[in-house]
Amino acid sequence: MSNRIPRILILGAGYGGIITAQKLQKQLNYNEADVTLVSKHEYHYVTTHLHMPAAGTDDPQNAKVNILKLIDEFKIDFVKSTVQQIRPQEKKVILEDGTLSYDYLVIAMGGQPETFGIPGMKENAFFIRSLNAVNMIRAHIEYQFAKYKMEPHRQEYLTFVVGGAGFTGIEFVGELADRIPVLCRRYDVDPKLVKIYNVEAAPTALPGFDPELVQYGVKVLENKGVQFKIGIAVKECHPDHVVLADGEVIKTRTVVWTGGIRGNQMIEDAGFEVMRGRVKVDEHLRVSGNDNVYVIGDNALVFNEENRPYPPTAQIAMQMGINCAHNLVASIRGGQLKPFQPQIKGTVASLGKGSAIGVVGKRKLKGWTAVQMKKIIDNRWLFTIGGISLVLRKGRFFS
Repeated sequence: MSNRIPRILILGAGYGGIITAQKLQKQLNYNEADVTLVSKHEYHYVTTHLHMPAAGTDDPQNAKVNILKLIDEFKIDFVKSTVQQIRPQEKKVILEDGTLSYDYLVIAMGGQPETFGIPGMKENAFFIRSLNAVNMIRAHIEYQFAKYKMEPHRQEYLTFVVGGAGFTGIEFVGELADRIPVLCRRYDVDPKLVKIYNVEAAPTALPGFDPELVQYGVKVLENKGVQFKIGIAVKECHPDHVVLADGEVIKTRTVVWTGGIRGNQMIEDAGFEVMRGRVKVDEHLRVSGNDNVYVIGDNALVFNEENRPYPPTAQIAMQMGINCAHNLVASIRGGQLKPFQPQIKGTVASLGKGSAIGVVGKRKLKGWTAVQMKKIIDNRWLFTIGGISLVLRKGRFFS
């Protein structure tokens, strides 16, 4: 390998993948490595914004950034294609339209919805996982109002079930509750007829979050019309109803599932040892027995001091990308690898227009203050990947 330039292949242009590529283009010298970024989309999308266009409260274009505006094409080769197979023994990745070889591989493809084997969930629910998916959800929700006007006896058209009360579920129901009055006015529907249910199997909404803030958040959303069913799992999902674990049947034509994320199936198919599809990486984010393969983001399993896995959040993925790039450069130069030590700087959950909850350091935030912090966090990511010009184009400054 010393007689030729090493090849670095990055799969995925989400938070982890795009940061890895950007850091490599800054840290590597000319002709020190060939870096290729593969993504099935020609754009990076801001995953933490997807709940808004899904509900219809924001333009999907605001969550979308062209990849070629984020990387230097003279330093990073971009390939728009879909990964079909990873072959670590051959050091190859099979794409839908070709094959790429590598010396170092970074798997940052993002996870897949975890449905926990609930019958009918994969077939009948919507998932907030991509821009195409949220466009479908947005159109479907509005279509239900139009259908109700044609068949006003069909209450299930105006009943919406959101499975999971984690961050995505809570943020989505907050936006949906804000969207409903607009749709009611547009289609001349009595808002009292619309039902939004948020179903969570855990004993609390936002499991693991500060209880005081959770109580505040639930109250805000209840005041917006959200009905919570906490401590009750979804047992079955059908095209026109869901069955809960306590036997209750909710008639609905709209189920949005946000109940969990598992790793990408292709990682397991590649022969890597996984837990719920995620790879337990070493302290340098490498796969055991494959020192040239790094796994970051939703697909990586990293444990904290309490031997509990860190949640697959955007800030963790971003920090993994920074660490991964450092270790790739160190590997090429024969330098010292750096252990991954995540720093949880804070977490903020939106409750829809005008309200949010969060923890930054040891400080608890709620209401207007938390909303402003949420904007700062969102704008900081845009600045990180695209500088001030991207913040001015896509940033959030007003409620």
